[in-house]
Amino acid sequence: MFGLAKKDATLLLVVVGLTLLAPFILNPFPTDSAMAQFNAGYPDLMQRFVIFGIFAIGFNILFGLTGYLSFGHAAFLGVGSYSAVWMFKLLSMNVIPAIALSVVVAGLFSLLIGYVSLRRSGIYFSILTLAFAQMSFNLAYSVLTPITNGETGLQLTLNDPRVLGISQTADGSIPVTGLFGLEMRSTYTMDVGAWAFQFNVGYYLCAVALLVAFYLAIRIFRSPFGLMLRAVKSNQQRMNYTGLNTRPYTLAAFVISGMYAGLAGGLMASMDPLAGAERMQWTASGEVVLMTILGGAGTLIGPVLGAGFIKYFENIFSKINDNVLHGWFSFMPDGLENFVITIIHPFIGKGWHLTLGLLFMMVVIFLPGGLVEGGQRIAVLFKRGKKDDDGADTSKATTPAE
Repeated sequence: MFGLAKKDATLLLVVVGLTLLAPFILNPFPTDSAMAQFNAGYPDLMQRFVIFGIFAIGFNILFGLTGYLSFGHAAFLGVGSYSAVWMFKLLSMNVIPAIALSVVVAGLFSLLIGYVSLRRSGIYFSILTLAFAQMSFNLAYSVLTPITNGETGLQLTLNDPRVLGISQTADGSIPVTGLFGLEMRSTYTMDVGAWAFQFNVGYYLCAVALLVAFYLAIRIFRSPFGLMLRAVKSNQQRMNYTGLNTRPYTLAAFVISGMYAGLAGGLMASMDPLAGAERMQWTASGEVVLMTILGGAGTLIGPVLGAGFIKYFENIFSKINDNVLHGWFSFMPDGLENFVITIIHPFIGKGWHLTLGLLFMMVVIFLPGGLVEGGQRIAVLFKRGKKDDDGADTSKATTPAE
């Protein structure tokens, strides 16, 4: 299907199912229940899941395939956001031209940075990308204020000279982003008993972009180009000794990865027409590194899982406070209730980073392959259990050499 092997086609169908049915999957608890705190099926968070999934998929093409660790990919995310907002200000509120410009500008910017940074490898490459990202952040924050609006951030105004659209609506407000008449913020809520499922136009646009990005990533992974990138990761020095110039391949991977980041930045601006310099900070670059490693670097679905995992903790666990905990443990005696809340308090609310850090440490220690490796181990356990139930002799099982 779509030129993919059976295994890859199955994986693509799984991702399609998860993204399209996300409003149901992410709302397992009734709206008025105490556990509704853990529901994540509202438009803003679902959009973040898929947008940062795209960001992580692109980063994985560089890091997972070539082994080049970039600490400056947030620069392309920020450039994509700025490009999209300028397109909204000057041309139209239609998201398609804005997203297209974001991808193109991010690709050109990554070509420039990659051409310089890829002259070095290892930690020197990582430091160079970090330096370029911080330079970009400082330029956007101060020097390029006429273009980026500095610390306030670039946003839409009532005086924007929009060529193919109105500058303000009939009621005097700023127009909203849309796709050929469909507003990105348009949401339909379906009430089913005690559950409320929200279907947002902006989310499904991002979901389609994720599916296209994921499909292209599969084709890259399985192509001769992807095989060459794996060879670079395996032993680039040996390839250079054979007379093969690997720089065009690594530069191409860097540019493709930057274009993915630009796409993510354009989608962020399409959902909320605002671009700020904070999107280019080193912390944003470090976040996508964590997403990729946590999910499983070098795997196809791992970065998507890692992005969803981190964004879930950031948005759900950070909202849990002492009042919520008192509601959960109100059945306990007062002394025991206060003791339990005192123990849990450092790990929720503003302390959600501590919880995420501990989980990240456990994944790195016990699951070096990330969440994907954890899923594979669980699948192996189920297969073993099934073989044992069938009476098969597993003691003589052999594993073929790779």
